[in-house]
Amino acid sequence: MATLYLVGTPIGNLGDITFRAIETLNHVDFIACEDTRVTKKLCNHYDIQTPLKSYHEHNKTQQTTYLIDLLNEGYNVALVSDAGLPLISDPGYELVVAAHNHDIHVETVPGPNAGLTALMASGLPSYTYTFLGFLPRKEKEKIVILQERMYQDSTLIIYESPFRVVETLKAIAKIDATRRVAVGRELTKKFEQIVMQDVEHLLHAFQQDEIMQKGEFVILIEGAKPLETEQWFESLTISEHVEHYMSEQKIKPKKAIKLVAEDRHMKTGEVYDIYHNVNE
Repeated sequence: MATLYLVGTPIGNLGDITFRAIETLNHVDFIACEDTRVTKKLCNHYDIQTPLKSYHEHNKTQQTTYLIDLLNEGYNVALVSDAGLPLISDPGYELVVAAHNHDIHVETVPGPNAGLTALMASGLPSYTYTFLGFLPRKEKEKIVILQERMYQDSTLIIYESPFRVVETLKAIAKIDATRRVAVGRELTKKFEQIVMQDVEHLLHAFQQDEIMQKGEFVILIEGAKPLETEQWFESLTISEHVEHYMSEQKIKPKKAIKLVAEDRHMKTGEVYDIYHNVNE
């Protein structure tokens, strides 16, 4: 049975490719790629002679049918993106769905990922994160998504072009100018840069050319901290708390003391002693 391989490729440094990825690209009959010129450089570097087939956002409908036909005929096909993992903000979803619908085996060959690479070095919490990929280009649509996501307790991972990175940071600042944000560019390359500051300082860094608007960017936004809501009874003494229940609910001290103990996560006996001045 033919197999569709989803192969991760380097995001910058050509050395960041696995032995298995090279073996797979050599073994398959065809490599489907976004830009044949980009993938050709990788193939030349590792002396991979496999024929390339164009598969990108503008021809994916036609090419999906063509590639599925090749797979049904018994040819093995590898899908790669220009950099990183295919399908992650890159074409390929429709091809994978079609492969499953035709009972074609799909196999992953993992590799580098820009979002996780930046997250590791960002200094922002990595135990919970949300990948948003590329945001809409229009500011209003961008802000709608950011307003919804920036109040969640999860680090946000966004991809952005050098032409829109400043505008995206300005949109973030409109929602929370003090939020910690990390910007990564030229990841794994010679001039790799990962800077973590509040968003206002990052905008200033761009203005001063301390961060150059060159290369593909990853923006990471710190998740919102849980709101510390004050309990309604915190301004009351324990005795006032007990008397509040007694007057409001018309109950006896014993029941009121039990409710106060539950509210304050205390032992009933402790509340009893305080209310009745046992230790005084």
